[in-house]
Amino acid sequence: MISAVLFSGGKDSIMACYEAIQNGHEVAYLLSMKSENDESYMFHVPNIHLTDLISEAINIPIIKAKTKGIKEEELNDLKYNIQLLKERGVEAIYTGALFSVYQKSRIDKICKELGLKSISPLWHVNEEEYMRRIVDLGFEIIITGVFAYGLDKSWLGKKIDDKAIDELIAINNKYEINIAFEGGEAETLAIDGPIFEKKIEIQEVEILWDIDNGIYNVKKASLIEK
Repeated sequence: MISAVLFSGGKDSIMACYEAIQNGHEVAYLLSMKSENDESYMFHVPNIHLTDLISEAINIPIIKAKTKGIKEEELNDLKYNIQLLKERGVEAIYTGALFSVYQKSRIDKICKELGLKSISPLWHVNEEEYMRRIVDLGFEIIITGVFAYGLDKSWLGKKIDDKAIDELIAINNKYEINIAFEGGEAETLAIDGPIFEKKIEIQEVEILWDIDNGIYNVKKASLIEK
């Protein structure tokens, strides 16, 4: 089945891409939506500019599109671009949705209207098992935004490994965060993994911190041989 992945460069979209490949589907395209609204209901924002680099690293073509990020109206932009994918032969859209009914239901609706299959291979996974599996598979994921109690400035740029997951579980016990970040607690970036032909090397960053939340903004990065 010819597929495309709704792609942000974070852990969930890279895992959706991995699952599509594992399912034996041809991932023909990545679709990256760049929102002008930092508080978009649908789309990931921090470091979305790096999706080009990840596309090259995993050797899958990317289609980049813009949206103003206005609630509900941004769905029209998404539908338009998914229609373009259909015209290129795409039969299924993969997403990295974990628990967000808001996002999944709207993508499902768009796909149904266009006669495409909507696949969310990570839907309702066990949070801890999912995070451990990402690590066990060899994906290198870093945290690029924190927006919840218990996640301070020290988490920006931190690699998700078993120790970090243990710390997240402890924070969850105190603050009841979603340790897979589906509640918007944090944003992530994939820089290496089993489907990467090259690794992303981060060369320059700026930390943008505002009282109790912040972003790890990658200003310069390149691909290196593995």
